[in-house]
Amino acid sequence: MPEGDTVWQAASRLHGALAGKVLTLSDLRVPKYATADLTGRTVLDVTPRGKHLLTRIEGGLTLHSHLRMDGSWKVYATGQRWTGGPAHQIRAILGTADRTAVGYRLPVLELLRTADEHRAVGHLGPDLLGPDWDPDQALANLLADPTRPLGEALLDQRNLAGIGNVYKSELCFLLGATPWLPVGALPAERAARLPALAKRLLEANRDRLVRSTTGSRGQDLFVYGRAPRPCLRCRTPVRVADQGDGSRERPTYWCPGCQSGPAPVPNASRRTPRRTTH
Repeated sequence: MPEGDTVWQAASRLHGALAGKVLTLSDLRVPKYATADLTGRTVLDVTPRGKHLLTRIEGGLTLHSHLRMDGSWKVYATGQRWTGGPAHQIRAILGTADRTAVGYRLPVLELLRTADEHRAVGHLGPDLLGPDWDPDQALANLLADPTRPLGEALLDQRNLAGIGNVYKSELCFLLGATPWLPVGALPAERAARLPALAKRLLEANRDRLVRSTTGSRGQDLFVYGRAPRPCLRCRTPVRVADQGDGSRERPTYWCPGCQSGPAPVPNASRRTPRRTTH
């Protein structure tokens, strides 16, 4: 699932393959940009910003993409078979003399003036893996609406950029709070360490092929994807429920033994909370 660490890895691969090289192939398969031709221009850099990718190109242009749930960028050597999916799922092709980057299932793809990048990413909060990281600002953003559920606040990229559903569930577990706990009800000492903990998790995984929050090989995550298996700490069955407004699937995992705060009652609407205790 693409989150800040996955996007950082994608940017690193694309930068290594394209940066400093002249484009010999350009094909943007989005109606608005179908006639855009970037061939002959040099790729300057590929930069991640939260869950966004900014491919900067000579002439003051930026190709902005977002992976969301299913998107990916694959890099192939000349003559190598493309294996990222069927041809109809390809949204972008950027080729150089020796490498070809292919964007599959990209839900967001737009060509911007580099000077206008703020239109795409200006709303984002401090980037957990970026040079603009500011833990104090991230915490202030999270606490600005104290009644908001912790899990929803963590997913809001305007608060801090890079957290997705996996890290949301794992962070809430490590903080000992359910994702439905109002963020203002999180004890002050735990709230204070939240930004540093989030940054440590993403930094630890940005160079890993297999994401891990536990440090234990073979048991990579504490709660995400583990329902109804026993919690790694207390052996209570891990639970799962949707969180959010219902506009998209947000499966959220938690341990009712290790995490305190409101949580959905089993077999009831996710909007009906109950209290759990340690």
